[in-house]
Amino acid sequence: MSSFQFRASSDQLYHTPEYHESVRRQVVMQLKSHPEMYEGYVPMAYTDYLRHISMNGEWGDHVTLQAAADSYGVKILVLTSFKDTTFIEILPKVLKSKRVVFFSYWAEVHYNPIYPAEEGMYIYS
Repeated sequence: MSSFQFRASSDQLYHTPEYHESVRRQVVMQLKSHPEMYEGYVPMAYTDYLRHISMNGEWGDHVTLQAAADSYGVKILVLTSFKDTTFIEILPKVLKSKRVVFFSYWAEVHYNPIYPAEEGMYIYS
């Protein structure tokens, strides 16, 4: 998955991709603060995962998406290029906002933020 996940998250949350490092730090803080919620879903030792995902430029994954949803308290909806799972809904443990974050995801390549438009959705990249 792409490091663009953090830029897309920043764009959706702050209306600019420029805060991607802040979003990454927030997600990592969530992961560090609640290992019991996430460590069973990572493919390596949790401390190694945290060190890895903390580095700028490293790819986000399904765990970082869940941590972002939990940390910001928002629902995340992802439209994917997967044939069997074209739509993924990620719910936070505690909903803090009615705001919904929208992404498109080209499998194993790239996240983009999506914005509602009068005649459907458009992708911003």
